[in-house]
Amino acid sequence: MGGSCAQGRGAGRPQVLFLFLLPLFYRALCEPIRYSIPEELAKGSVVGNLAKDLELSVLDVSSRKLRISAEKLLFSIDRESGDLLVKDRIDREQICRERRRCELQLEAVVENPLNIFHIIVVVEDINDHAPQFHKDEINLEISESVSPGMGTILDSAKDPDINMNSLSKYQLSPNEYFSLVVKDNPDGGKYPELILKKTLDREMQSSHHLVLTALDGGDPPQSGTAQIRILVVDANDNPPVFSQSVYRVSISEDVPAGTSVLKVSATDQDEGSNAEVTYSFLGVADKAQHVFSLDSATGNIVTHQPLDFEEVERYVMDVEAKDRGSLSTQCKVIVEVLDENDNSPEIIITSLSDHILEDSRPGMVVALFKTRDWDSGENAKVTCKLSSNVPFKIHSSSNNYYKLVTDGALDRELTPEYNVTITATDRGKPPLSSSTTITLRVTDVNDNAPVFQQPAYLVHVPENNPPGASIAQASASDPDLGPNGQVSYSIVASDLEPRALSSYVSVSAHSGVVFAQRAFDHEQLRAFELTLQARDQGSPALSANVSLRVLVGDRNDNAPRVLYPALGPDGSALFDTVPRAAQPGYLVTKVVAVDADSGHNAWLSYHVLQASEPGLFSLGLRTGEVRTARALGDRDAARQRLLVAVRDGGRPPLSATATLLLVFADSLQEALPDLSDHPTPSDPQAELQFYLVVALALISVLFLLAVILAIALRLRSSYNPATGGCFGSVLCSKSGPEIPPNYSEGTLPYAYNLCVPGDQTNPELNFLTSTDHCPAKQDTLNKDSSLALLAGILTPSVEANKKTFKQQAPPNTDWRFSQAQRPGTSGSQNGDETGTWPNNQFDTEMLQAMILASASEAADGSSTLGAGAGTMGLSARYGPQFTLQHVPDYRQNVYIPGSNATLTNAAGKRDGKAPAGGNGNKKKSGKKEKK
Repeated sequence: MGGSCAQGRGAGRPQVLFLFLLPLFYRALCEPIRYSIPEELAKGSVVGNLAKDLELSVLDVSSRKLRISAEKLLFSIDRESGDLLVKDRIDREQICRERRRCELQLEAVVENPLNIFHIIVVVEDINDHAPQFHKDEINLEISESVSPGMGTILDSAKDPDINMNSLSKYQLSPNEYFSLVVKDNPDGGKYPELILKKTLDREMQSSHHLVLTALDGGDPPQSGTAQIRILVVDANDNPPVFSQSVYRVSISEDVPAGTSVLKVSATDQDEGSNAEVTYSFLGVADKAQHVFSLDSATGNIVTHQPLDFEEVERYVMDVEAKDRGSLSTQCKVIVEVLDENDNSPEIIITSLSDHILEDSRPGMVVALFKTRDWDSGENAKVTCKLSSNVPFKIHSSSNNYYKLVTDGALDRELTPEYNVTITATDRGKPPLSSSTTITLRVTDVNDNAPVFQQPAYLVHVPENNPPGASIAQASASDPDLGPNGQVSYSIVASDLEPRALSSYVSVSAHSGVVFAQRAFDHEQLRAFELTLQARDQGSPALSANVSLRVLVGDRNDNAPRVLYPALGPDGSALFDTVPRAAQPGYLVTKVVAVDADSGHNAWLSYHVLQASEPGLFSLGLRTGEVRTARALGDRDAARQRLLVAVRDGGRPPLSATATLLLVFADSLQEALPDLSDHPTPSDPQAELQFYLVVALALISVLFLLAVILAIALRLRSSYNPATGGCFGSVLCSKSGPEIPPNYSEGTLPYAYNLCVPGDQTNPELNFLTSTDHCPAKQDTLNKDSSLALLAGILTPSVEANKKTFKQQAPPNTDWRFSQAQRPGTSGSQNGDETGTWPNNQFDTEMLQAMILASASEAADGSSTLGAGAGTMGLSARYGPQFTLQHVPDYRQNVYIPGSNATLTNAAGKRDGKAPAGGNGNKKKSGKKEKK
């Protein structure tokens, strides 16, 4: 039948290609499909095969949901054959009224994709109505004086059919006085006029009865009749005459009721009553009689009701002017109604997809809608626009149909839904508009990866933490919905061994909490780094990584370890020689200790616990250097012994002890006889145990004797003073001086408070005494000084010394040191008493080499005994370039909290003053030296 305004069978092709080809085929595509049917078809009658005309298969009818869209559904579609069927009664006269051409506008809508096809069904007229007169009886009065040839217009018959089926002709019953002439109206209709053939004679016949028949052009024709009754009256030979045969006027539809439209005027040449004219409507439709009113005396036509151009565009009325002698004439009054912009455009949504994926491409069809305006001309031309700031646009289709398509990227996380307002505005003056709002919801897709709250995580965990404790929590958010926004956590990388990773840490997949699987040890693992991953449950899944660095904090869980002095390979103690002419300040030796902890927990201090001659030597608090405090006197013993305690800076502090054996001699040969004169002291541990056993046995015997004496005295009636005196003498016996144990390396196992008496004749004799009589001074030892620090360390009981120290909390970071006061390792030399630390790495390594070399020479019988002053007995074969690789370097353990300075470990310079001929040597003290 014709092309369609949509794609037809090409629905499966890309829409973009169709948009490019649309201008080339616009004329062919925009011509609607036409059908022609007679009116009054039976229900179910086939109009045409719509599927075939649309180039759709029978399967497409169901799959693409072919349907008819119209305001009044007079037609339907057969799903099996695709035929367009009549659904309801079609009466052309009722649907199209007075229009000459009756066309029904339909739209065929298909889906997948959405499209619209325009259909025009032309309803052909059938001869289903007979002509009908407005009145069944026409009464006329004709004067006998009327001359033959005079005509009288009769009422016209009405036939709603059109074309051949409309009113065709009139017939008059045969008579000798009257004939019938059919004339054409200006609007195309026909009306009859009764013509007098010969003069009437009232005396012969006062009335005439005629039959007027109206016939249409149908096959077979239908007819209608009206009775004409003519009354012959006395002569009135001049009928009224209108000023014009046709009156035309245009009036706006918005005029109020009571507005004068026009005034008709007719004149009569007669005089008297025969000249009086009255006006009336002749054969006017009922609608016009309700809208207009005619003043019978003046001929003024006024509006009786408001006009509506959309209902009736033009009114045609016949006005009759009649005088008293029943002579009449007629005229036509045509009223044109002018359209005003009194109807706002309407927006009709025909199809809507209210859920849109947020990754939809621009140009996707969201909705189909059309506009309608009941006005005409420019008042009916409509333009559409959207509300601002929405990613959509309107694409015009045809016949006031529009498509709403996407025009930008959608993001559900920013805007989950859009309230799109479509505004339709006509071109009237002033323009009228209407709007409708549709809600479009954006459906979520997985287009957002999880985002961690921090770019990186830094966690401080003190060592010795309880296993299973949480140490950190990583949190990531995902703005997507449902599974697309559900985040799970895992460890994807680490600088730890892959096999050992699970034994160190784990992460909760749901909460992101990181748990420690074991207790960390700062001395073994100071820091490690993890890579955590957050992954959503979308398809495909998106993920994000973050770095988690764990710093293991130090606690004071390691006691200091003395590197020098150390026991020889055979377990014997080493000794250092001091020149007899050594001046005050001469560097005798150095106590070297390290601590595996870090920071303040590894900051060591050195304290003298016991000295054979308290005022003879001084000990550096931070350096551990032993120097002469005064020159050697004649009464000073050649052999001196120092017991040194090394304590760290933890809370509580941990400590260790070291024993220094010093011999004043100018050469090693001179020192050997001194060593051989004194027997090797026994093990202090064994002596103390022996003394305790003897004391316990003595106390037990005394207690048994006391019990026996008490029983005996009970039996006696008198007191025996001799027995009491004897008992008292036993209890009050004084013990003589005892040789104290030899304190070797290690912490003292018992709680004894020791003081050294001022007698220097025998430095090996020490006495147990109360600490109350021991005045203390920290570094310099003299005759008046005592070992207050020894009392502080050795005061706790034996049971208290057996308990394990509690772990030390991390050091306070509030203390600071100046550049001159930053501590190094415990083995640094040339430190002053204020804690100034050397910073020469080479000296530190040389000191370590000297310590180990000294121990090796002591074990080797062929080693050289002579050495330069201040070298502590090292062989000349160990040059300054010698570096120990096997001595652990504890410099990295020492740091000052709150400072970013890198601490170095170096040895200081010894005192440059060396007495002439004075040589210091280390050798083993023991029986070997007597050989």
